[in-house]
Amino acid sequence: MSAVFPHVTILGGGLLGGSLALALENGTAAPEVRLWARRKESADSARERGIAGATSDLAEAVSAADLVVLAVPVGSMPALVSLALEAGLPDGCLVTDVGSVKRAPHQTIPPLFAGRDIEFIGSHPMAGSERTGIAAINPRLFEQAACLLTNDEGVSQARAGALEEFWQGVGCRTAWMSAPIHDELVARISHLPHIVAASTARICIRDSKEGRFGGGGLRDTTRVASGNPEMWTEIVQENREAVAGPLRELIADLGALLGNLENGDHEATLRWLSEGKLQRDQLLSLG
Repeated sequence: MSAVFPHVTILGGGLLGGSLALALENGTAAPEVRLWARRKESADSARERGIAGATSDLAEAVSAADLVVLAVPVGSMPALVSLALEAGLPDGCLVTDVGSVKRAPHQTIPPLFAGRDIEFIGSHPMAGSERTGIAAINPRLFEQAACLLTNDEGVSQARAGALEEFWQGVGCRTAWMSAPIHDELVARISHLPHIVAASTARICIRDSKEGRFGGGGLRDTTRVASGNPEMWTEIVQENREAVAGPLRELIADLGALLGNLENGDHEATLRWLSEGKLQRDQLLSLG
């Protein structure tokens, strides 16, 4: 992977940024990796976890970078890119991100590079955990994870291919699509499931004393609701236009089930549950 980008800079020392840095550090023919964290304490903790190039000095982090990975909330990316440019972000580097939405980065980041030989391609590795921070980093986080790539500015095929090879090097399965299609897809397969988990937790675990009697189904269904609420608020607000449609479908679907129950319609209830099982079983068959 070092032949693709010999000098990789990751801006953001959270779960994704730290896990990516550690995966690169542990790989064969590892590139030079620098991980920037805003707080010195976070950089110190990253070094203790084996990320030798962790620093809180932005100029040090971006110096000589071939690839810069933005691993901060999407709303923070433009300001951080501006600071990185002021700190000496070099011409010739490629910038990507790990954000859960793609239209916003494509709208706000490329204009910052006007007059510079710096390009942006979007990345979204579908990897994560309800746990956060350096303490939760895992060098195997990206293995077999899908990574959705967006090249709405038409960066050259050579550079796009190099970025795809980079993500494949840490274990990702890659796919290309436009930013709008990406946001519509993840609204349905990622953002809505988180909303459902949070709603289930709100309703089903109102009394934790009762929740302790729940089995694996309750825990499995609500696991992702433990994710960082501030991060998820930003995600669903940024992608609210794409999330609204599937959310309306969910409300209508639950309304149909409620009608079946109120009417005592056994056959319609069976069909509803059977369709859900079929869709879930198809997902399992994909491996």
